[in-house]
Amino acid sequence: MTLEEKIGQMIQADISAITPEDLAKYPLGSILAGGNSGPYGDERGDAAKWSKLVHEFRKASAKAGAGIPILFGIDAVHGHSNLPGATLFPHNIGLGAAHDPALIQRIGEVTAIEVAASGIDWTFAPTLAVPQDLRWGRSYEGYAADPALVASYAKAMTVGLQGPLAPGKPIPADRVAATAKHYLADGGTDGGKDQGDALISERELVARHAQGYPPAINAGALTVMASFSSWNGAKNHGNRSLLTDVLKGRMGFEGLVVGDWNGHGQIPGCSVTDCPKTFTAGLDLAMAPNSWKGLFEATVREAKDGTLPMARIDDAVARILRVKAKLGLLGVNPVDRGNPSIVGADAHLAVAREAAAKSLVLLKNNGGVLPLRPGAKVLIAGPGADSMAMQAGGWTITWQGTDTTAADFPKGQTIGRAIVAAVKDAGGSAAISADGNFSEKPDVAVVVYGEQPYAEFQGDMPNLAFREHAGEKALLAKLKAQGVKVVSVFLSGRPLFAGPEINASDAFVAAWLPGSQGEGVADVLVARKDGKPARGFTGKLPFPWPADAVSPVKTPLFAAGYGLTYASKAVVGTVNEDPKVDLVASASEGVYFALGKVPSPWHLSLDPGIAAHAVDLGAQEDAQQFSWSETGAIGIDGPPVDLMRQLDEEFALKLDGRLDAAAGPIAVTMAGATLKISPPVGPLTVRIPLRCFLEAGASFKAVGTPLRIAGDKGLSLTLRGASIEGVGQTIACPAK
Repeated sequence: MTLEEKIGQMIQADISAITPEDLAKYPLGSILAGGNSGPYGDERGDAAKWSKLVHEFRKASAKAGAGIPILFGIDAVHGHSNLPGATLFPHNIGLGAAHDPALIQRIGEVTAIEVAASGIDWTFAPTLAVPQDLRWGRSYEGYAADPALVASYAKAMTVGLQGPLAPGKPIPADRVAATAKHYLADGGTDGGKDQGDALISERELVARHAQGYPPAINAGALTVMASFSSWNGAKNHGNRSLLTDVLKGRMGFEGLVVGDWNGHGQIPGCSVTDCPKTFTAGLDLAMAPNSWKGLFEATVREAKDGTLPMARIDDAVARILRVKAKLGLLGVNPVDRGNPSIVGADAHLAVAREAAAKSLVLLKNNGGVLPLRPGAKVLIAGPGADSMAMQAGGWTITWQGTDTTAADFPKGQTIGRAIVAAVKDAGGSAAISADGNFSEKPDVAVVVYGEQPYAEFQGDMPNLAFREHAGEKALLAKLKAQGVKVVSVFLSGRPLFAGPEINASDAFVAAWLPGSQGEGVADVLVARKDGKPARGFTGKLPFPWPADAVSPVKTPLFAAGYGLTYASKAVVGTVNEDPKVDLVASASEGVYFALGKVPSPWHLSLDPGIAAHAVDLGAQEDAQQFSWSETGAIGIDGPPVDLMRQLDEEFALKLDGRLDAAAGPIAVTMAGATLKISPPVGPLTVRIPLRCFLEAGASFKAVGTPLRIAGDKGLSLTLRGASIEGVGQTIACPAK
């Protein structure tokens, strides 16, 4: 192999930023599809389209350079979750509640079969984090707070995805490479901050956060992914002690170590296009989704001048080729993956339904309101009653999962529709009414609500308080006042303080993020005609449930391992409703306006001639109306924050509200750069990619004034929300 061919093996590009034709000049060794990247730009491409794309890249790689086929990786983190119609399982926190390693292995097998069916040979899973502070936005990717359970699942999922390894033989064509991630202690960062710093001793690092890796490695995990995070100030992507001495030395890992999305660029002294330090530390394959070309050229140059030793290059390439050989990609008759017809098979969906049922944890069941009796009149209400997005969560079709619909999973069922069907089968009547209105009083109302979808740092929280999105407290109170028994089905990626909601409910079910098969929830909640449900409650809390919103949880309301069954006679009394934190004075670094209020640490400033008052837009005083009697600006100011993470991940500034009166273009300034927008009078939803501000000269390293909105005399603007959110890469920039 030439030097360029070797360096190419060490760099991975995203399908949104490379074409098969590029491989003729740049012989890269690996391609990935990130959370917002679909085949040929189609986020909802089917398995056949995925397979076509993978084979085009593989054919091009076989013709380029040394003719070594590419590896193709994807985040199939709860089933083949990028693919419409695939089998979608509960997120890991729900699987942790099941406490069932054998089930985990079967889930791994189904996931591998469906990933391979779309031509792909590598998934970036399982996540082996042991979350300690549930404010972390990736908490639902962790199985449990118990390292022993994580260790048992690590082995089970690795074997499920890859099958047992056999000397001298490739893994089967219906299995894929697993990735133990994120190495190391991503679940132990200070304050639960994503990509943050784990300020812990080596003893705790080993005892709590490293326990899942030896079982995964011993089970044959072909790859390990380095974490964005740091350990005591040292970025894991550049930590030779952890990557080389411990992982490859002490643990005996012989596969490849892959980086996370441009994670090498966070190492001091590095950029996303130039980072020899990450390779000398022990990274074998850099994930450089949109920076691959610059990184390739810089790394070739540094190999030639001796900055990057040839011995390290050869070791990295040997590890990458070892994985490719084990996948059957090398040789005269390479393994060919791709059988789209088996995606979403009935047998696969049955496993997902079983997993959803086993993930449920019953926290309260006063008066035995559950299971729902045969012949009952049932109302299903709440924002999650018929929402595939809420029950599937992030990493579903798209990265953040906010636009997932029931149509994406035609063989799935929302929780509400599944309960309606089960109640009717048992001789009762049922209907869905999101707002809780009814013409005939029901015996029981099942209210489905919880967190909106999110992924990664978009889910970071300032505390553990559940913040309602659609008047859930008022809905529960209304139903109770009408004399209706209330069952809460709480959808969340972590335990949250929900004292008022628990008190307002006769029964309370922690349903986590159960995936596409809502029938699994109905199997447990609804009794059949014989008076018994298809399944009982078996789930136990994988993390403690907080008694208040303070994090980390010191005194839980329900300890890890708690979970009632239908045989339990326990009565849950009135619980604490005081969050013990100031909910108004705490917010994310990326939220500047929420329901008409400016959350701490931000504050609102108004130039002279601009008046503001609270107004009703969708609910009582949920927005502020700003009126310009002369030219000026409103501003959001606060302490400097680093928004570089959001910039790397293609985020946008979102403004939500209403334009009441126009007076020429509106100037929107972020991080020192100004762009102009001219929306029509009426409802307002504007998304401006952060890259547009960057191109206009913004600096996102230390942002103290994240937002200013300027206009001329006569402008009238009602603002309900202003925040940073994840989007795709197709939004055009407004004029400068």
